[in-house]
Amino acid sequence: MARRARKRRDHAARSAPPRPGAAPPAGSPATNGRSGETVSGRSGDTARAAQTVSGREAMARGYARARERDEAARAALVPLAPGERPWPVALSAVLAAGFAVANVVLVLVGWDSDTSVAAPLIFAGVMLVAAAGMWRLKYWAVLGWEVLLGVTFIGALLSLLRASNAWGAILAVIVMALSGPLFYLLIRQMARIQMPSRR
Repeated sequence: MARRARKRRDHAARSAPPRPGAAPPAGSPATNGRSGETVSGRSGDTARAAQTVSGREAMARGYARARERDEAARAALVPLAPGERPWPVALSAVLAAGFAVANVVLVLVGWDSDTSVAAPLIFAGVMLVAAAGMWRLKYWAVLGWEVLLGVTFIGALLSLLRASNAWGAILAVIVMALSGPLFYLLIRQMARIQMPSRR
């Protein structure tokens, strides 16, 4: 009987509302008397807010470092001297002229005569214009050549993934090895061509 009476008293004490100013029972979260908000909940919100602020600060620092690198790269650019022709641009002009001549020769010898000769001749004309523009250091010509190099690199990569024999894979690797580095080298030269101090 005494044990049942103690259980009833314990149950009544737990279910009764806490008195004002009384300490919370052990194992229950401490609450704020005005809003009923738990202290643990407020500490969790504070931690999440601190993490958000630290993430924004880290992102801002990353952007600042990227801007510093860009400014340093721009400051390191040297304008083209009068008559200077960087070798990546000169090489690109020679390659474009070579492609034009090769297409004309293939048309003259009748290679793949089943197709129309208009497409190879148009391509040869475009390559001649690009070669002349790059030799004269025209920005639009270098930009168009860059687009062609990018398309060629992606096409070679896709051909490598679908290559059915060793010769196809080797040819794709050779094209990628030539077009990729030249594409990268021309980026800096395009920035130099665009510099106002060149004029």
